[in-house]
Amino acid sequence: MTNYKELLSKINTFVFDYDGVFTNGIVFLMNSGEPLRTANVKDGYALQLANKKGYRILIISGGRSESMTNRFKLLKIKDVYLGVEDKIKVYHEYLEKHGLKSENVLYMGDDIPDYEIMKDVGVATCPADAAEEIKEIAHYISHQSGGNGCVRDVIEQVLKVQGKWLNDDAYKW
Repeated sequence: MTNYKELLSKINTFVFDYDGVFTNGIVFLMNSGEPLRTANVKDGYALQLANKKGYRILIISGGRSESMTNRFKLLKIKDVYLGVEDKIKVYHEYLEKHGLKSENVLYMGDDIPDYEIMKDVGVATCPADAAEEIKEIAHYISHQSGGNGCVRDVIEQVLKVQGKWLNDDAYKW
């Protein structure tokens, strides 16, 4: 089997699940019913940097809340699909719309709804605390758990392999 780091040189698109990847999977429910999630600023830094460098970033999540939408607006991430029931369908439509190939996509997911996409992408990754079935098919399991910098981990690795990590634009938001 190919070392996953060799595959990182082909990546031009990042696709992420939300709950369990950007968060630790714990959701507090407000009296209004609105879910309250935490976010890791290091993940946010890496996302905005990858976006600035021209990588495509796609979020596909079954979850939905105004706070999720607002966070991605602040980070200038435009391709955000929330409340998705059929992730693989949205993923394939996105690839077709943008003329992308699966071999150029890195996906990070943590649970069974991510399984089909992970089997289809060039590099399948997951947080340290992902479901066992997901870990079994991942090319890479981050040393970080969901909500604790696993997104930063994979973005940083791709940018380093491609020589785009500590360039001039890395020092500004």
